[in-house]
Amino acid sequence: MSLPICRLTADDYSAILDVWELSVKATHHFFTPEEIDYYRPLILKYTLPQVDLYGIRNEQQELLAFIAIRDNKIEMLFVHPQYLRQKLGSSLLSLAIYEHKCNRIDVNEENPDALKVYQKFGFKQIARHPTDDCGKPHPILELAL
Repeated sequence: MSLPICRLTADDYSAILDVWELSVKATHHFFTPEEIDYYRPLILKYTLPQVDLYGIRNEQQELLAFIAIRDNKIEMLFVHPQYLRQKLGSSLLSLAIYEHKCNRIDVNEENPDALKVYQKFGFKQIARHPTDDCGKPHPILELAL
């Protein structure tokens, strides 16, 4: 699937959060529904306003995938579950790495599929934290190129 990457704005926050939640429910089986409800408003209030956002839409302009970048770090990368394994995430990763010079990303240790994708792009683990940024018991792996 080859669709163009576009810049996203605050007008897209609702669609971004919808893709995030659907993706998390499909891939982050270690999160409880309560944790998803906990993170959603934090992402809206604290993460999205501080990052550069890029996405991929289908012909009907529905958001299929997005990436969030701040400085040289990929802060978020999520793909709608119906479009997993169709190279959308890889397209967004390529944009971040090659056009925006991103060389860092964090990944949940409990999400080995995402870790494998990042490793295919050359990321290597440089640190491990036993909890996430909110103190939840979900280990985070810091990766760098």
